[in-house]
Amino acid sequence: MRIGELAATVGVTTRAVRHYHHLGLLPEPERLSNGYRNYTLRHAVVLARIRRLTELGLGLAEVRDVLADDAGKDLAEVLTELDEDLARQEAAIRERRGLLRALLDTEGGLTAGGPVSPELAALFQEMTDVSGSPSAAKDREVLALIESTAPPEERERFMDLVGSALSAPGARERAQRAYALLDELVDAGTDDPRVDEAVELLATALPEGLVPEGAGYVDQDHAFLRALYADFAPAQAEVIRRMLRRLGDRPGRTPAAKEEAMREEATEGE
Repeated sequence: MRIGELAATVGVTTRAVRHYHHLGLLPEPERLSNGYRNYTLRHAVVLARIRRLTELGLGLAEVRDVLADDAGKDLAEVLTELDEDLARQEAAIRERRGLLRALLDTEGGLTAGGPVSPELAALFQEMTDVSGSPSAAKDREVLALIESTAPPEERERFMDLVGSALSAPGARERAQRAYALLDELVDAGTDDPRVDEAVELLATALPEGLVPEGAGYVDQDHAFLRALYADFAPAQAEVIRRMLRRLGDRPGRTPAAKEEAMREEATEGE
């Protein structure tokens, strides 16, 4: 048989036949005096087996193991591994479909900044009263970013803290006032008296434990916070900076961190 006849017989392309030759899966046939390959029934049998194995989902490296005459994996072993891998894929697909269904069934999960988890979508629903605030919109973006990048344990802890803060009595009113203040400071200077008011309001509204004790990373040297501050107007960034520093300045804060904060505050006051 010529290569085209072999390919047609088995139901593959001539390109696939040549590729299997290149990988050493299909032995090269003898050539006739005119230079053409002369494929035999044995070649068709091997090629058909390659096709069946690849249709089962085996990669070509696994096919090579099955076809090997020595030191190769037993077919049952390879197929067992494939079955286990498919079972893991099925479980992953079920989990992903569950998440997708939860998103589709949860209001707020498919916002302009989405998709987000059902848990975060539920938090966003608690913030509908401030949906028109530019500062609130930025806050939602940061929350979505944290949810996407934080380790699972830290993400769960963070979401629990934010959720408890939003469900506290008067939380919505405090959030409305805080976002309104931040919006008003968009064209203000860092010495605007409303900065102090906004810091006080945010510090009392945010949950205990949001910023770890002894956190000395709330200054400009922290890359993420440097990018965060740059995304806000100067007065707004000052509010966030001072609010984070205040939340991190608790009794458990290390002496070195306290001294550093005092030096920074003294420098700012010069």
